Order: sequence, then C-alpha cells, then structure tokens
Amino acid sequence: MFKENKRKIIVTSFLTLLPMYVGCILWNRLPDEIATHFSADNIANGWSSKPFTVFAIPIFLLIAHFLGLMATAADPKQKNIGPKPLQFVFWIVPAISFIMTVSIYANALGYAVDIGFSCSLLLGLILIILGNTLPKAKQNYTFGFKLPWTLHDPENWNRTNRLAGWCMVAAGIVILATSYWHNSWIIFAALLTILLLPTVYSYIYYIRHTRQQ
Repeated sequence: MFKENKRKIIVTSFLTLLPMYVGCILWNRLPDEIATHFSADNIANGWSSKPFTVFAIPIFLLIAHFLGLMATAADPKQKNIGPKPLQFVFWIVPAISFIMTVSIYANALGYAVDIGFSCSLLLGLILIILGNTLPKAKQNYTFGFKLPWTLHDPENWNRTNRLAGWCMVAAGIVILATSYWHNSWIIFAALLTILLLPTVYSYIYYIRHTRQQ
C-alpha cells in the first residue's frame, strides 16, 4: 500500500502539516495564548501556548494520519476496502487539519469565526461522504461495521453497511441543516442513531438467519 501510494502519502502528509507553515508565517501576529477548545455556544474554554498550537497540533494529526494508514495497510483484507473508501482514509485527516487550524488561527487573529458552526459543517460533510462510500466496501477489518456476525456473513455485512450508509447521509443532512444552531444534543442523537440502528439491525438479521439454518 505504501509503495503504490507513495506520492499520495507525501501530498496528504504535507497538507496535514501545512497549517504549521502558515502558523510560522503568522507567528508575530498570533497571541502567546491561543484558544483551541470551544463550548457548544462558541465560547472559548481551553487555551494552548503558541508553540503547541502551531507545531504540536499538526504533528499529532500527522501521527494520527500515519496510524490510520498503517492500520489499513496491515488489514489482511485491505483489497476489499475499495478505491473510494480508501480515498476517505487518505484525505480525512488532512481535511480536518486544514479546517480546524484555519478556524483556530482566524479566531486568534480577531476574525469572527463561529467554531461550532464550522465543526458542525465539517462533521455533516464527513458523514455524507462516509455514508456514500461505506456501502462500497466489502468485508475488511478497517472500514465499516466490523461486528463478529458481519465479518462472517457477506450478506449481513452488505446489508448492515448499506443501512449505515443511509443513516450517515441522513444524519449528515440533519447536522448540516441545524449547523447554525450547533445544538450538541442533535449531534449526539444523530451519532447515537448511526451507531445503534445498524448494530441492532445487524444482530437481528444474524439471529433470524441463524435460526433458519
């Protein structure tokens, strides 16, 4: 995987670290303490030093990027993931790095940035993209609803991840539609539905088909 995607890994790694270079350019304009955590009401409730914000956050995200790629490369059923879901694995962290750090820098420089709105938009878009790519993946150990009964039954896997894809798209649309209010309870309910509904459906499917055998 690493040899075949060497150029893509370099590009995505560079984009993940790009906010670090931007932070160096803006260094003299950034305050010594930068708000890096915000409440649901868009109120800053956590601060970090300028060096930590500029250097540590992109580096942590780069580490997360490589851990995700390494986990995917170690998957014995990696070929079943499919090209489109694999693109999601490559580009999710760079996208998060760019949007998150740009919002933090803009807020630190005094620009009116609604962090909660930006996060809701990002989450909604991620869910819609993920919901459209999830059903395309066949059985694997990295991408999808990896339950004991889905991993042993291709039909259960396909049905469960198809339902999960629909749930993610619906949840993403709801979060986008309500992103202006960035209501944390709506987000929590949407994410809980994504987690529980496909899991319960998958288990019921497993029980029914086990009894029929």
